[in-house]
Amino acid sequence: MGELAKNIPSRTKRPYVLAAVMLAMFIGAVEATIVATAMPAIIGDLGGFAHYSWVFSAYLLMNTITVLIYGKLSDLYGRKPILTIGISIFLIGSILCGLSSSMEQLIIFRLIQGLGAGAVMPIATTIVGDIYTAEERAHVQGYLSSVWGISAIMGPAVGGLLVEYISWRWVFWVSIPLGVLSIIGIWLFLHETIEKKKPDIDYAGAGLLTVTISSFMIILVEGGVRFSWSSPQVLTLAIIATAAFLLFILQESRAAEPMVPLKIWRLRPILIANLVSFTTGLMLIGISSFLPAYVQGVMEKSATIAGFTLTAMSIGWPLASTAAGRLIVKIGYRSTSFVGGIFLVAGGGLFVTIVPSAGPAGAALSSFCVGVGMGLTSTSFIVLIQGSVDWKQRGITTASNMFMRNLGNTVGAALLGGILNGQILRYFAEHGGKTGQNLTLDSTNMLLTEEHRAELGESFKSLLQEGLSYSLHSVYIAVLMFGIISFFLVLLLPKKSRAEA
Repeated sequence: MGELAKNIPSRTKRPYVLAAVMLAMFIGAVEATIVATAMPAIIGDLGGFAHYSWVFSAYLLMNTITVLIYGKLSDLYGRKPILTIGISIFLIGSILCGLSSSMEQLIIFRLIQGLGAGAVMPIATTIVGDIYTAEERAHVQGYLSSVWGISAIMGPAVGGLLVEYISWRWVFWVSIPLGVLSIIGIWLFLHETIEKKKPDIDYAGAGLLTVTISSFMIILVEGGVRFSWSSPQVLTLAIIATAAFLLFILQESRAAEPMVPLKIWRLRPILIANLVSFTTGLMLIGISSFLPAYVQGVMEKSATIAGFTLTAMSIGWPLASTAAGRLIVKIGYRSTSFVGGIFLVAGGGLFVTIVPSAGPAGAALSSFCVGVGMGLTSTSFIVLIQGSVDWKQRGITTASNMFMRNLGNTVGAALLGGILNGQILRYFAEHGGKTGQNLTLDSTNMLLTEEHRAELGESFKSLLQEGLSYSLHSVYIAVLMFGIISFFLVLLLPKKSRAEA
Protein backbone atom coordinates (compact mmCIF):
# COMPACT_ATOMS: atom_id res chain seq x y z
CA MET A 1 0.00 0.00 0.00
CA GLY A 2 3.01 2.34 0.44
CA GLU A 3 3.65 2.28 -3.30
CA LEU A 4 -0.02 2.95 -3.95
CA ALA A 5 -0.10 5.92 -1.58
CA LYS A 6 3.09 7.39 -3.03
CA ASN A 7 1.86 7.58 -6.60
CA ILE A 8 -1.92 7.91 -6.17
CA PRO A 9 -2.79 10.50 -3.49
CA SER A 10 -5.67 9.84 -1.13
CA ARG A 11 -7.81 12.58 -2.71
CA THR A 12 -8.26 10.35 -5.76
CA LYS A 13 -11.92 9.30 -5.79
CA ARG A 14 -11.68 5.66 -6.80
CA PRO A 15 -15.34 5.00 -7.72
CA TYR A 16 -15.43 8.00 -10.06
CA VAL A 17 -12.05 7.16 -11.58
CA LEU A 18 -13.26 3.61 -12.14
CA ALA A 19 -16.36 4.95 -13.91
CA ALA A 20 -14.23 7.21 -16.15
CA VAL A 21 -11.88 4.33 -16.92
CA MET A 22 -14.82 2.10 -17.80
CA LEU A 23 -16.10 4.75 -20.23
CA ALA A 24 -12.67 4.85 -21.89
CA MET A 25 -12.61 1.06 -22.12
CA PHE A 26 -16.17 1.11 -23.46
CA ILE A 27 -15.27 3.15 -26.53
CA GLY A 28 -12.44 0.71 -27.26
CA ALA A 29 -14.69 -2.32 -26.73
CA VAL A 30 -17.52 -0.89 -28.85
CA GLU A 31 -15.12 -0.11 -31.69
CA ALA A 32 -14.11 -3.76 -31.89
CA THR A 33 -17.64 -5.00 -32.63
CA ILE A 34 -19.47 -2.04 -34.11
CA VAL A 35 -17.11 -1.54 -37.07
CA ALA A 36 -17.12 -5.26 -37.91
CA THR A 37 -20.93 -5.14 -37.87
CA ALA A 38 -20.95 -2.15 -40.24
CA MET A 39 -18.26 -3.43 -42.64
CA PRO A 40 -20.60 -5.19 -45.09
CA ALA A 41 -22.62 -1.96 -45.39
CA ILE A 42 -19.44 0.11 -45.77
CA ILE A 43 -18.22 -2.20 -48.54
CA GLY A 44 -21.64 -2.02 -50.17
CA ASP A 45 -21.45 1.80 -50.16
CA LEU A 46 -17.77 2.49 -50.83
CA GLY A 47 -16.85 -0.75 -52.63
CA GLY A 48 -13.39 -2.28 -52.38
CA PHE A 49 -13.82 -5.78 -50.91
CA ALA A 50 -10.17 -6.36 -51.78
CA HIS A 51 -9.32 -3.77 -49.11
CA TYR A 52 -11.60 -5.37 -46.48
CA SER A 53 -8.79 -6.54 -44.22
CA TRP A 54 -6.91 -3.23 -44.54
CA VAL A 55 -9.72 -1.42 -42.69
CA PHE A 56 -8.86 -3.57 -39.67
CA SER A 57 -5.13 -3.88 -40.35
CA ALA A 58 -4.57 -0.11 -40.60
CA TYR A 59 -6.25 0.47 -37.23
CA LEU A 60 -4.49 -2.45 -35.59
CA LEU A 61 -1.09 -1.53 -37.02
CA MET A 62 -1.05 1.88 -35.32
CA ASN A 63 -2.70 0.47 -32.21
CA THR A 64 -0.06 -2.23 -31.91
CA ILE A 65 2.90 0.06 -32.53
CA THR A 66 1.79 2.80 -30.15
CA VAL A 67 0.55 0.69 -27.24
CA LEU A 68 4.09 0.15 -25.96
CA ILE A 69 5.02 3.79 -26.53
CA TYR A 70 1.99 4.98 -24.56
CA GLY A 71 2.68 2.45 -21.81
CA LYS A 72 6.24 3.73 -21.45
CA LEU A 73 5.17 7.38 -21.59
CA SER A 74 2.59 6.75 -18.87
CA ASP A 75 5.37 5.43 -16.63
CA LEU A 76 7.38 8.61 -17.32
CA TYR A 77 4.69 11.31 -17.38
CA GLY A 78 1.76 9.73 -15.55
CA ARG A 79 -1.39 7.96 -16.69
CA LYS A 80 -3.68 11.02 -16.85
CA PRO A 81 -2.07 13.19 -19.56
CA ILE A 82 -1.17 10.27 -21.81
CA LEU A 83 -4.63 8.71 -21.65
CA THR A 84 -6.16 12.12 -22.45
CA ILE A 85 -3.95 12.50 -25.53
CA GLY A 86 -4.83 9.01 -26.70
CA ILE A 87 -8.59 9.44 -26.32
CA SER A 88 -8.44 12.83 -28.09
CA ILE A 89 -6.61 11.40 -31.11
CA PHE A 90 -9.02 8.46 -31.19
CA LEU A 91 -12.02 10.81 -31.28
CA ILE A 92 -10.49 12.92 -34.07
CA GLY A 93 -9.92 9.75 -36.08
CA SER A 94 -13.49 8.63 -35.42
CA ILE A 95 -14.89 11.91 -36.75
CA LEU A 96 -12.79 11.61 -39.91
CA CYS A 97 -13.74 7.94 -40.45
CA GLY A 98 -17.40 8.92 -40.48
CA LEU A 99 -16.66 11.54 -43.14
CA SER A 100 -14.88 9.10 -45.50
CA SER A 101 -15.97 9.14 -49.13
CA SER A 102 -13.75 6.29 -50.35
CA MET A 103 -12.20 3.11 -49.01
CA GLU A 104 -8.74 4.68 -49.29
CA GLN A 105 -9.79 7.62 -47.11
CA LEU A 106 -11.34 5.28 -44.56
CA ILE A 107 -8.11 3.29 -44.30
CA ILE A 108 -6.06 6.48 -43.77
CA PHE A 109 -8.44 7.76 -41.10
CA ARG A 110 -8.41 4.36 -39.41
CA LEU A 111 -4.65 4.83 -39.04
CA ILE A 112 -5.35 8.03 -37.08
CA GLN A 113 -8.01 6.31 -34.99
CA GLY A 114 -5.60 3.47 -34.19
CA LEU A 115 -2.88 5.98 -33.28
CA GLY A 116 -5.05 7.17 -30.39
CA ALA A 117 -6.54 3.80 -29.50
CA GLY A 118 -3.13 2.47 -28.48
CA ALA A 119 -3.41 4.48 -25.25
CA VAL A 120 -6.96 3.61 -24.27
CA MET A 121 -7.06 -0.03 -23.17
CA PRO A 122 -3.59 -0.50 -21.62
CA ILE A 123 -3.52 2.76 -19.65
CA ALA A 124 -7.12 2.38 -18.49
CA THR A 125 -6.23 -1.11 -17.24
CA THR A 126 -3.01 0.17 -15.66
CA ILE A 127 -4.90 2.87 -13.74
CA VAL A 128 -7.00 0.15 -12.14
CA GLY A 129 -3.80 -1.66 -11.19
CA ASP A 130 -2.55 1.58 -9.62
CA ILE A 131 -5.54 2.54 -7.50
CA TYR A 132 -6.48 -0.92 -6.20
CA THR A 133 -4.44 -3.29 -4.08
CA ALA A 134 -3.27 -6.68 -5.29
CA GLU A 135 -6.06 -8.36 -3.28
CA GLU A 136 -8.71 -6.16 -4.91
CA ARG A 137 -7.52 -6.43 -8.49
CA ALA A 138 -8.91 -9.88 -9.28
CA HIS A 139 -12.43 -8.76 -8.39
CA VAL A 140 -12.14 -5.31 -9.96
CA GLN A 141 -10.81 -6.74 -13.23
CA GLY A 142 -13.92 -8.91 -13.28
CA TYR A 143 -16.07 -5.80 -12.84
CA LEU A 144 -14.20 -4.06 -15.65
CA SER A 145 -15.13 -6.90 -17.94
CA SER A 146 -18.77 -5.90 -17.55
CA VAL A 147 -17.80 -3.14 -19.98
CA TRP A 148 -17.45 -5.82 -22.64
CA GLY A 149 -20.88 -7.17 -21.79
CA ILE A 150 -22.52 -3.74 -22.05
CA SER A 151 -20.71 -2.94 -25.28
CA ALA A 152 -21.54 -6.42 -26.56
CA ILE A 153 -25.25 -5.79 -26.18
CA MET A 154 -25.25 -2.14 -27.20
CA GLY A 155 -22.49 -2.11 -29.83
CA PRO A 156 -23.73 -4.60 -32.41
CA ALA A 157 -27.39 -3.78 -31.72
CA VAL A 158 -26.95 -0.03 -32.05
CA GLY A 159 -24.52 -0.52 -34.93
CA GLY A 160 -26.96 -2.72 -36.81
CA LEU A 161 -29.80 -0.27 -36.25
CA LEU A 162 -27.67 2.68 -37.36
CA VAL A 163 -26.62 0.82 -40.50
CA GLU A 164 -30.18 -0.20 -41.37
CA TYR A 165 -32.04 3.01 -40.51
CA ILE A 166 -29.59 5.95 -40.57
CA SER A 167 -26.06 5.49 -41.93
CA TRP A 168 -22.97 3.41 -41.27
CA ARG A 169 -21.11 6.70 -40.66
CA TRP A 170 -22.72 7.04 -37.25
CA VAL A 171 -20.98 3.91 -35.96
CA PHE A 172 -17.81 6.00 -35.81
CA TRP A 173 -19.45 9.02 -34.21
CA VAL A 174 -21.37 7.29 -31.41
CA SER A 175 -18.29 7.14 -29.13
CA ILE A 176 -17.50 10.87 -29.23
CA PRO A 177 -19.60 12.08 -26.25
CA LEU A 178 -18.49 9.08 -24.17
CA GLY A 179 -14.84 9.84 -24.84
CA VAL A 180 -15.31 13.46 -23.78
CA LEU A 181 -17.00 12.37 -20.54
CA SER A 182 -14.15 9.97 -19.80
CA ILE A 183 -11.53 12.72 -20.20
CA ILE A 184 -13.49 15.01 -17.86
CA GLY A 185 -13.81 12.27 -15.23
CA ILE A 186 -10.12 11.38 -15.35
CA TRP A 187 -9.03 15.01 -14.88
CA LEU A 188 -11.50 15.73 -12.08
CA PHE A 189 -11.01 12.65 -9.94
CA LEU A 190 -7.60 11.04 -10.64
CA HIS A 191 -4.65 12.63 -8.82
CA GLU A 192 -1.17 11.20 -9.15
CA THR A 193 2.31 12.24 -8.09
CA ILE A 194 5.02 11.73 -10.68
CA GLU A 195 8.73 11.94 -9.94
CA LYS A 196 10.19 14.84 -11.93
CA LYS A 197 13.05 13.64 -14.10
CA LYS A 198 14.19 14.05 -17.66
CA PRO A 199 12.73 11.18 -19.67
CA ASP A 200 14.88 9.11 -21.98
CA ILE A 201 12.47 7.96 -24.69
CA ASP A 202 13.50 5.08 -26.92
CA TYR A 203 12.70 6.68 -30.28
CA ALA A 204 14.97 4.29 -32.16
CA GLY A 205 13.17 1.29 -30.69
CA ALA A 206 9.79 2.74 -31.62
CA GLY A 207 10.93 3.39 -35.18
CA LEU A 208 12.41 -0.07 -35.67
CA LEU A 209 9.26 -1.67 -34.24
CA THR A 210 7.16 0.34 -36.71
CA VAL A 211 9.25 -0.79 -39.67
CA THR A 212 9.18 -4.43 -38.52
CA ILE A 213 5.42 -4.69 -38.04
CA SER A 214 4.54 -2.60 -41.12
CA SER A 215 6.72 -4.67 -43.45
CA PHE A 216 5.51 -7.96 -42.02
CA MET A 217 1.87 -6.91 -42.27
CA ILE A 218 2.16 -5.88 -45.93
CA ILE A 219 3.64 -9.30 -46.72
CA LEU A 220 0.74 -11.07 -45.01
CA VAL A 221 -1.98 -8.98 -46.64
CA GLU A 222 -0.60 -8.74 -50.18
CA GLY A 223 1.47 -11.95 -50.42
CA GLY A 224 -0.22 -14.38 -52.80
CA VAL A 225 -2.75 -11.70 -53.81
CA ARG A 226 -1.08 -8.63 -55.32
CA PHE A 227 2.46 -10.04 -55.14
CA SER A 228 3.51 -13.65 -55.55
CA TRP A 229 5.25 -15.16 -52.51
CA SER A 230 8.55 -15.36 -54.43
CA SER A 231 8.31 -11.85 -55.92
CA PRO A 232 11.07 -9.25 -55.39
CA GLN A 233 8.60 -7.12 -53.43
CA VAL A 234 7.85 -9.85 -50.88
CA LEU A 235 11.50 -10.89 -50.56
CA THR A 236 12.60 -7.28 -50.07
CA LEU A 237 9.97 -6.69 -47.40
CA ALA A 238 10.96 -9.93 -45.65
CA ILE A 239 14.60 -8.82 -45.53
CA ILE A 240 13.61 -5.38 -44.22
CA ALA A 241 11.33 -6.89 -41.54
CA THR A 242 13.99 -9.36 -40.38
CA ALA A 243 16.77 -6.77 -40.26
CA ALA A 244 14.58 -4.24 -38.43
CA PHE A 245 13.54 -6.87 -35.87
CA LEU A 246 17.13 -7.88 -35.13
CA LEU A 247 18.14 -4.23 -34.78
CA PHE A 248 15.14 -3.70 -32.50
CA ILE A 249 16.29 -6.50 -30.17
CA LEU A 250 19.82 -5.02 -30.16
CA GLN A 251 18.46 -1.56 -29.43
CA GLU A 252 16.27 -2.78 -26.56
CA SER A 253 19.19 -4.60 -24.95
CA ARG A 254 21.26 -1.42 -24.71
CA ALA A 255 18.70 1.42 -24.37
CA ALA A 256 18.60 3.25 -21.01
CA GLU A 257 14.78 3.26 -21.06
CA PRO A 258 13.91 0.51 -23.56
CA MET A 259 10.53 0.53 -25.27
CA VAL A 260 10.22 -3.15 -24.34
CA PRO A 261 12.37 -4.06 -21.30
CA LEU A 262 13.70 -7.49 -22.22
CA LYS A 263 14.06 -8.51 -18.57
CA ILE A 264 10.28 -8.68 -18.05
CA TRP A 265 10.16 -11.36 -20.74
CA ARG A 266 12.49 -13.51 -18.65
CA LEU A 267 9.71 -13.97 -16.08
CA ARG A 268 8.04 -17.21 -17.15
CA PRO A 269 4.45 -16.29 -16.17
CA ILE A 270 4.68 -13.01 -18.14
CA LEU A 271 6.29 -14.72 -21.14
CA ILE A 272 3.58 -17.41 -21.32
CA ALA A 273 0.77 -14.92 -20.66
CA ASN A 274 2.01 -12.70 -23.48
CA LEU A 275 2.41 -15.58 -25.94
CA VAL A 276 -1.13 -16.79 -25.23
CA SER A 277 -2.41 -13.22 -25.63
CA PHE A 278 -0.80 -13.22 -29.08
CA THR A 279 -2.47 -16.45 -30.20
CA THR A 280 -5.85 -15.50 -28.73
CA GLY A 281 -5.53 -12.14 -30.48
CA LEU A 282 -5.24 -14.04 -33.75
CA MET A 283 -8.43 -15.93 -32.90
CA LEU A 284 -10.30 -12.81 -31.84
CA ILE A 285 -9.71 -10.86 -35.05
CA GLY A 286 -10.47 -13.91 -37.20
CA ILE A 287 -13.94 -14.11 -35.66
CA SER A 288 -14.83 -10.45 -35.17
CA SER A 289 -13.61 -9.37 -38.62
CA PHE A 290 -15.06 -12.09 -40.81
CA LEU A 291 -18.07 -13.59 -39.03
CA PRO A 292 -20.42 -10.71 -40.08
CA ALA A 293 -19.47 -11.31 -43.72
CA TYR A 294 -20.43 -14.99 -43.31
CA VAL A 295 -23.74 -14.27 -41.59
CA GLN A 296 -24.74 -11.57 -44.08
CA GLY A 297 -23.20 -12.90 -47.28
CA VAL A 298 -23.75 -16.66 -46.90
CA MET A 299 -26.64 -16.90 -44.42
CA GLU A 300 -28.30 -13.80 -45.94
CA LYS A 301 -29.15 -12.25 -42.58
CA SER A 302 -29.30 -8.55 -41.66
CA ALA A 303 -26.51 -6.44 -40.16
CA THR A 304 -28.34 -6.46 -36.83
CA ILE A 305 -28.43 -10.26 -36.66
CA ALA A 306 -24.80 -10.45 -37.75
CA GLY A 307 -23.97 -8.10 -34.90
CA PHE A 308 -25.73 -10.28 -32.37
CA THR A 309 -23.63 -13.30 -33.35
CA LEU A 310 -20.62 -11.26 -32.21
CA THR A 311 -22.56 -10.14 -29.15
CA ALA A 312 -22.55 -13.74 -27.94
CA MET A 313 -18.76 -13.71 -27.76
CA SER A 314 -18.69 -10.42 -25.90
CA ILE A 315 -21.32 -11.65 -23.45
CA GLY A 316 -19.36 -14.82 -22.75
CA TRP A 317 -16.21 -12.76 -22.13
CA PRO A 318 -17.44 -10.62 -19.17
CA LEU A 319 -19.38 -13.48 -17.62
CA ALA A 320 -16.22 -15.58 -17.62
CA SER A 321 -14.09 -12.66 -16.44
CA THR A 322 -16.36 -12.09 -13.47
CA ALA A 323 -16.15 -15.80 -12.63
CA ALA A 324 -12.38 -15.69 -13.16
CA GLY A 325 -12.02 -13.14 -10.34
CA ARG A 326 -13.38 -15.74 -7.93
CA LEU A 327 -11.72 -18.75 -9.55
CA ILE A 328 -8.26 -17.16 -9.36
CA VAL A 329 -8.62 -16.85 -5.59
CA LYS A 330 -9.90 -20.43 -5.20
CA ILE A 331 -7.94 -22.50 -7.74
CA GLY A 332 -5.16 -20.18 -8.95
CA TYR A 333 -4.11 -18.59 -12.23
CA ARG A 334 -2.99 -21.77 -13.97
CA SER A 335 -6.17 -23.79 -13.40
CA THR A 336 -8.39 -20.84 -14.36
CA SER A 337 -6.40 -20.37 -17.56
CA PHE A 338 -6.56 -24.13 -18.24
CA VAL A 339 -10.36 -24.06 -18.22
CA GLY A 340 -10.25 -21.03 -20.51
CA GLY A 341 -8.00 -22.91 -22.93
CA ILE A 342 -10.55 -25.74 -23.18
CA PHE A 343 -13.26 -23.25 -24.18
CA LEU A 344 -10.99 -21.67 -26.80
CA VAL A 345 -10.45 -25.03 -28.48
CA ALA A 346 -14.16 -25.89 -28.25
CA GLY A 347 -15.14 -22.57 -29.82
CA GLY A 348 -12.62 -22.95 -32.64
CA GLY A 349 -13.88 -26.46 -33.33
CA LEU A 350 -17.47 -25.25 -33.57
CA PHE A 351 -16.48 -22.60 -36.10
CA VAL A 352 -14.78 -25.20 -38.29
CA THR A 353 -17.93 -27.32 -38.38
CA ILE A 354 -20.35 -24.43 -38.94
CA VAL A 355 -22.62 -24.63 -42.00
CA PRO A 356 -25.18 -22.12 -43.34
CA SER A 357 -28.05 -24.34 -42.18
CA ALA A 358 -26.87 -23.92 -38.56
CA GLY A 359 -28.09 -20.33 -38.81
CA PRO A 360 -27.12 -17.42 -36.56
CA ALA A 361 -27.67 -19.56 -33.43
CA GLY A 362 -24.81 -21.86 -34.45
CA ALA A 363 -22.54 -18.88 -35.09
CA ALA A 364 -23.54 -17.34 -31.76
CA LEU A 365 -22.78 -20.55 -29.81
CA SER A 366 -19.32 -20.73 -31.36
CA SER A 367 -18.71 -17.07 -30.51
CA PHE A 368 -19.90 -17.57 -26.93
CA CYS A 369 -17.44 -20.41 -26.28
CA VAL A 370 -14.52 -18.35 -27.58
CA GLY A 371 -15.69 -15.42 -25.44
CA VAL A 372 -15.67 -17.58 -22.30
CA GLY A 373 -12.15 -18.75 -23.12
CA MET A 374 -10.98 -15.18 -23.68
CA GLY A 375 -12.56 -13.98 -20.42
CA LEU A 376 -10.95 -16.67 -18.27
CA THR A 377 -7.48 -16.35 -19.78
CA SER A 378 -7.24 -12.56 -20.21
CA THR A 379 -8.40 -11.76 -16.67
CA SER A 380 -5.98 -14.28 -15.20
CA PHE A 381 -3.10 -12.84 -17.18
CA ILE A 382 -3.75 -9.18 -16.33
CA VAL A 383 -3.93 -9.87 -12.59
CA LEU A 384 -0.86 -12.12 -12.84
CA ILE A 385 1.42 -9.66 -14.64
CA GLN A 386 0.37 -6.61 -12.60
CA GLY A 387 1.27 -8.48 -9.44
CA SER A 388 4.71 -9.36 -10.80
CA VAL A 389 6.16 -5.82 -11.08
CA ASP A 390 6.16 -2.50 -9.20
CA TRP A 391 4.48 0.81 -10.17
CA LYS A 392 7.39 2.04 -12.31
CA GLN A 393 7.07 -0.95 -14.63
CA ARG A 394 3.35 -1.66 -14.35
CA GLY A 395 2.48 0.58 -17.29
CA ILE A 396 4.91 -1.01 -19.73
CA THR A 397 4.24 -4.54 -18.44
CA THR A 398 0.47 -4.17 -18.82
CA ALA A 399 1.09 -2.56 -22.21
CA SER A 400 3.31 -5.49 -23.25
CA ASN A 401 0.39 -7.87 -22.72
CA MET A 402 -1.97 -5.58 -24.63
CA PHE A 403 0.74 -5.25 -27.30
CA MET A 404 0.92 -9.00 -27.80
CA ARG A 405 -2.85 -9.28 -28.14
CA ASN A 406 -2.88 -6.32 -30.52
CA LEU A 407 0.02 -7.84 -32.43
CA GLY A 408 -2.04 -11.02 -32.70
CA ASN A 409 -4.95 -8.91 -33.98
CA THR A 410 -2.68 -7.16 -36.48
CA VAL A 411 -1.01 -10.32 -37.75
CA GLY A 412 -4.37 -12.12 -37.72
CA ALA A 413 -6.14 -9.42 -39.74
CA ALA A 414 -3.36 -9.52 -42.29
CA LEU A 415 -2.73 -13.28 -42.30
CA LEU A 416 -6.37 -14.36 -42.23
CA GLY A 417 -7.33 -11.61 -44.66
CA GLY A 418 -4.64 -12.92 -47.00
CA ILE A 419 -5.93 -16.48 -46.59
CA LEU A 420 -9.48 -15.32 -47.32
CA ASN A 421 -8.54 -13.35 -50.43
CA GLY A 422 -6.25 -16.06 -51.74
CA GLN A 423 -8.86 -18.80 -51.27
CA ILE A 424 -11.58 -16.71 -52.92
CA LEU A 425 -9.37 -16.07 -55.94
CA ARG A 426 -8.48 -19.76 -56.13
CA TYR A 427 -12.13 -20.81 -55.93
CA PHE A 428 -13.20 -18.31 -58.58
CA ALA A 429 -10.36 -19.44 -60.87
CA GLU A 430 -11.51 -23.06 -60.58
CA HIS A 431 -15.28 -22.54 -60.77
CA GLY A 432 -15.83 -19.08 -62.23
CA GLY A 433 -15.70 -20.29 -65.82
CA LYS A 434 -19.23 -21.64 -65.46
CA THR A 435 -20.62 -18.10 -65.29
CA GLY A 436 -18.84 -16.70 -68.31
CA GLN A 437 -17.88 -13.68 -66.19
CA ASN A 438 -14.52 -12.44 -65.02
CA LEU A 439 -14.83 -12.84 -61.24
CA THR A 440 -12.61 -10.80 -58.91
CA LEU A 441 -12.44 -10.21 -55.16
CA ASP A 442 -14.77 -7.25 -55.59
CA SER A 443 -17.41 -9.57 -57.05
CA THR A 444 -18.03 -10.61 -53.44
CA ASN A 445 -19.28 -7.06 -52.71
CA MET A 446 -22.62 -8.04 -54.24
CA LEU A 447 -23.32 -10.56 -51.47
CA LEU A 448 -23.05 -8.11 -48.61
CA THR A 449 -26.19 -6.02 -49.13
CA GLU A 450 -29.75 -7.25 -49.60
CA GLU A 451 -30.34 -4.94 -52.57
CA HIS A 452 -27.39 -6.30 -54.54
CA ARG A 453 -28.19 -9.93 -53.68
CA ALA A 454 -31.70 -9.47 -55.05
CA GLU A 455 -30.23 -8.48 -58.42
CA LEU A 456 -28.17 -11.67 -58.75
CA GLY A 457 -29.28 -14.77 -60.61
CA GLU A 458 -29.70 -17.81 -58.36
CA SER A 459 -26.81 -19.81 -59.86
CA PHE A 460 -24.46 -16.81 -59.83
CA LYS A 461 -25.36 -15.98 -56.21
CA SER A 462 -24.81 -19.60 -55.19
CA LEU A 463 -21.36 -19.58 -56.79
CA LEU A 464 -20.38 -16.42 -54.91
CA GLN A 465 -21.74 -17.78 -51.63
CA GLU A 466 -19.98 -21.11 -52.06
CA GLY A 467 -16.73 -19.27 -52.76
CA LEU A 468 -17.09 -17.07 -49.68
CA SER A 469 -18.13 -20.02 -47.48
CA TYR A 470 -15.24 -22.17 -48.74
CA SER A 471 -12.74 -19.38 -48.10
CA LEU A 472 -14.05 -18.55 -44.63
CA HIS A 473 -13.86 -22.25 -43.71
CA SER A 474 -10.10 -22.02 -44.30
CA VAL A 475 -10.00 -18.99 -41.99
CA TYR A 476 -11.81 -20.92 -39.26
CA ILE A 477 -9.42 -23.85 -39.54
CA ALA A 478 -6.63 -21.38 -38.79
CA VAL A 479 -8.67 -20.03 -35.84
CA LEU A 480 -8.95 -23.56 -34.42
CA MET A 481 -5.20 -24.13 -34.79
CA PHE A 482 -4.49 -20.96 -32.81
CA GLY A 483 -6.92 -22.16 -30.13
CA ILE A 484 -5.02 -25.46 -29.82
CA ILE A 485 -1.68 -23.63 -29.60
CA SER A 486 -3.13 -21.37 -26.87
CA PHE A 487 -4.23 -24.40 -24.86
CA PHE A 488 -0.81 -26.05 -24.93
CA LEU A 489 0.92 -22.78 -24.02
CA VAL A 490 -1.32 -22.44 -20.95
CA LEU A 491 -0.05 -25.84 -19.79
CA LEU A 492 3.43 -24.31 -19.58
CA LEU A 493 2.40 -21.82 -16.88
CA PRO A 494 4.09 -22.57 -13.56
CA LYS A 495 1.85 -24.26 -11.02
CA LYS A 496 2.35 -21.37 -8.59
CA SER A 497 3.23 -17.85 -9.70
CA ARG A 498 5.21 -15.23 -7.81
CA ALA A 499 2.01 -13.18 -7.46
CA GLU A 500 0.24 -16.09 -5.75
CA ALA A 501 3.18 -16.73 -3.50
